[in-house]
Amino acid sequence: MSDDDDFSAGDSFYDHADLDRLALATPLLGATGWIDGLSRLIAIDTSGSSKIQTQAYADTLQDMFAPLGFSFRRLHAPGEQHGRAKGAAEAVSMVAARRTGRRVCTIYFRTDTFPAGDGWTRPPFALTRQSSRLYGRGTTGMKGAVAAVWAALRAADAVGLGLSYDPVLLFCADREDGLHPGLRHLVAEGAVEGHAMCLDGPAAPRIWAGSLGSIRLAITLSGTEPDQQRPAVNPIEAMAPVVARLTELKEEIEARCSVGQSADEPFPALSMSSIHGGKTGAIWPDTCDLVLDRSYGAQEEFGKVLAELQDAVREGFGESAYLKLQTRLVGHCPPVSSPDQGPNWPRWKQALSWGFGYPTTRLRRWTSQEGSPMGFVQQAGVSEILQGGLHHPNSAPHGPDEFTTIEDVESLARAVLAYLADVTEIPGY
Repeated sequence: MSDDDDFSAGDSFYDHADLDRLALATPLLGATGWIDGLSRLIAIDTSGSSKIQTQAYADTLQDMFAPLGFSFRRLHAPGEQHGRAKGAAEAVSMVAARRTGRRVCTIYFRTDTFPAGDGWTRPPFALTRQSSRLYGRGTTGMKGAVAAVWAALRAADAVGLGLSYDPVLLFCADREDGLHPGLRHLVAEGAVEGHAMCLDGPAAPRIWAGSLGSIRLAITLSGTEPDQQRPAVNPIEAMAPVVARLTELKEEIEARCSVGQSADEPFPALSMSSIHGGKTGAIWPDTCDLVLDRSYGAQEEFGKVLAELQDAVREGFGESAYLKLQTRLVGHCPPVSSPDQGPNWPRWKQALSWGFGYPTTRLRRWTSQEGSPMGFVQQAGVSEILQGGLHHPNSAPHGPDEFTTIEDVESLARAVLAYLADVTEIPGY
């Protein structure tokens, strides 16, 4: 027998041993204490209103992952964060890495959640269990996903299961509308390595095929109250022709973008998400504000799309000696194009199937209408982005009584465990 034959036999032995360890790790997921870990995360309000709570969340994440061999560094995103309340805490981003010299899989977690709001029948910041359901703000979002990854890594360590990838964990504040600079800043700092994984998607047999880009433009018409020297110019009335011109542009976009596009793909669109005139209690409205949302495809150029919007606003406004027009870009996410076209997606599909129990033949591609901060990741040259998650249509991810289930969290944990495991093939594939 040659030396090569000996080496091959050894490889087979160790691969078989890792398969055994994967089989041993899977039933341990429920015993990792992930529910207690999730409870700690849910107890912290991460809607961004308190510096103390923001730091407490970062400390809790470090307490959870540092014992697993992760080193942490914290970063503060520079510049103004549009849309945050005055005096709100600056977002804290963290990079957690465990280096062994293997290939890197960067796993992204958004740390901020939507405010709890009204309508809850259970406490939003205390994990409430009812049968297999787990209620609390963030359970079906990234807090539930953090618990799943934590469980997967703890189970792997418990049985000595090696990993094919060095996981690098990114924790940062980011909304789909691009109002927060967290991930964009981490991308600029070179924190995204290898290929990326985002676990803020559906717990369903879906393959993320990307998302449209999004532009949010704020328009303000402002003036002063009329007097003997100035005529009565109502900014709310002056906004009407602007809205009319934007309505025309909306129809132009729909007609233009529908040509040659598949019916099952989301269409770029323009919408007016809010309009507000004057101030509460004021006799005369001195301002009128309008917010536009424009989604756009990968074939469109951001600069041209933005310029088209601004030109339409100016055309509708015309000229006025008594009113001032101001436009402000308050949100932007680039498009995400074909994130599933890469060498790691076939294994991720197998892992999702193994974890959640549905056959790979059920997997269907879908494209999101909403913008995603993962567009900044692709702009930096990381084209392949794996997606999974805990979302269900009825799990109210941004509404009252948000919940996930024990089965879904452990299914996602199994999928992550199988994907990261140092085994040549996932069992059954």
